[in-house]
Amino acid sequence: MRFRGGGFAPGQRRGPALLVFAALIAFWQGGSSLGWINPLFLPSPWNIAEALYAVAASGELWRHFTASLGRILGGWALGTLAGLALGTAMGLFTLARSIGLPLVSAIFPVPKIALLPLFILWFGIGEPSKLATIALGVFFPTAINCYSGIDGVARNLIRMAQSFDLPPRDIVRKVVLPGAMPTIIAGFRISSSVALILVVAAEMIGAEYGLGAFVLQAGHLMATDQLLAGVVCLSILGLLFGTAISALEKNLLRWR
Repeated sequence: MRFRGGGFAPGQRRGPALLVFAALIAFWQGGSSLGWINPLFLPSPWNIAEALYAVAASGELWRHFTASLGRILGGWALGTLAGLALGTAMGLFTLARSIGLPLVSAIFPVPKIALLPLFILWFGIGEPSKLATIALGVFFPTAINCYSGIDGVARNLIRMAQSFDLPPRDIVRKVVLPGAMPTIIAGFRISSSVALILVVAAEMIGAEYGLGAFVLQAGHLMATDQLLAGVVCLSILGLLFGTAISALEKNLLRWR
């Protein structure tokens, strides 16, 4: 284990992860080929790949994929902007913290998908109700992480900036927000996963297109190969979001 600057500096290697993933797939395929695994309950990776190719070749997969992606991006953007605004206010201002923190603590534990029927009554069965569900689910972890990140910035750094007579706006921009950014980005990782979960649940309740609707339809038909093909697409979406957030983290936290 290497040390840098008196602290831990763990790295990340792709080789071990790829090796373990390939071993799991090989074991799964081998068990299916030898008849140890019932294909009705758990199709082989090869059968899932064939189903994924068939759905992709028909053009249906792209329609479902883009529908889910658009809902996730729209809901995540709305929830993130609102969460950052409230979290920043709670981290910086006493009045906002006094009002916002109890409200967030009270509403955050409520399952957001349970509010979808209410949103359908308010906004209709179309896209606004799904976007509202995703945005609400994203809003709370973003606000909490933003508030926690700002509140956790070392006070001696803020006092040092004040001793140099920096105006409050510059202290927030140059000291507080950079210091809170690791926690804020950690909130992005959580909120992107929440958005993925909620879009699937919302599409299962009321959507013609989307990966959630596709998985639900495949489950009703007992087409488990197509069902797991949809799950693979959801995993790919999760990996794409994780990669994008890692790139954002690398660019914003170069000072570390």
